Amino acid sequence: MYSKKEYLVHGLLFVLTLITATLAGGEWVLGKSVLASDDQFLSLDDFWKATAFSIPFIGILLIHELGHFFTSMYHKVKCTLPFFIPVWLGFIGIPSIGTFGAVIRMKGLVNSRKKFFDIGIAGPLAGFVVALGLLIYGFSNLPPADYIYQVHPEYADPNFEGYGEEVLDFDLGNNFLFWSLGEVFADPERMPSMSEVIHYPFLFAGYLALFFTALNLLPIGQLDGGHVIFGLFPKHHQTVSLIAFTGFVGYAGLGFINPYLPFDDLLLRIPLYVGYLYLCYSRSALSTQNKLTLVLSLAATQYAIAFFKPEWEGYQGWLFFAFLLGRVMGLRHPEVSGYKELSPMRKVLGWIAILIFLISFSPRPFLFT
Repeated sequence: MYSKKEYLVHGLLFVLTLITATLAGGEWVLGKSVLASDDQFLSLDDFWKATAFSIPFIGILLIHELGHFFTSMYHKVKCTLPFFIPVWLGFIGIPSIGTFGAVIRMKGLVNSRKKFFDIGIAGPLAGFVVALGLLIYGFSNLPPADYIYQVHPEYADPNFEGYGEEVLDFDLGNNFLFWSLGEVFADPERMPSMSEVIHYPFLFAGYLALFFTALNLLPIGQLDGGHVIFGLFPKHHQTVSLIAFTGFVGYAGLGFINPYLPFDDLLLRIPLYVGYLYLCYSRSALSTQNKLTLVLSLAATQYAIAFFKPEWEGYQGWLFFAFLLGRVMGLRHPEVSGYKELSPMRKVLGWIAILIFLISFSPRPFLFT
């Protein structure tokens, strides 16, 4: 079914992604890099230790994609093998997680609401089950409280060489599921703060798995969550997708145009931001007039909120992803020939997927200060 070249390319990308995720894991979990010197150098032994992060993390992404893949095979819809995207930015001093994720591309026509639903929901459900198990194991088997001193010896000894040096101030934003699992399964004496979770490979891998799962389950366009909404509410998908996207980009850009900024900054930011918003809605089904009305109304609302509540800020880290959703992927879902009702079991699974999104989504997942 697939050529030797396809197996080679996809297999090579998977191996490269596993390597780049291990390099990134060494930086996050152990605080070491292959580019560092002295005691901060990532040795071969440390590299293998970092696989405690990369193997479960990339493994969950693989299971997610295989859920899509095997469901496509079941419905006799041609698709590519999982396509992993390796990335490591440590060589230019930028933190990364080793990958931009993984995708499969449909090569055959999907003209069934049921097939779209099954293929879309299979990946997030498969990945979520494994991520849930990994997190339960990680919280239940936390190392002793003094484990953190292996990564940050300065915590135990203020006289340690290098104490007080400037380091990356990084924090993870919690979500309901991650918090709940910590409350239920973790020993309070061993439970790390969200700023230290990056040093616990199973917890960090599980957190990232929830991040990708929730991202894919956004009820927008052709994301997995969009397929779920199209299955549950086929006649209202376009409306739900537009409302969800507007809420998403509205939250992301909150505070970007702020009346308390210098006037010269506003002269530059306002037209750039309005242009950005218009591009985000360029592939929606709205007319040009309605796009302009929506974009200007959204920008004006954000500006007014910033005037009355300047302390309210969104998460501008979402702005790039919102651009990809709106401009590249689009907010509409492919049409099908009919709207045959889903089975009761599929409806239940659809609502479970919506619940998974709600409890796994972190409004501010990665915080740099």
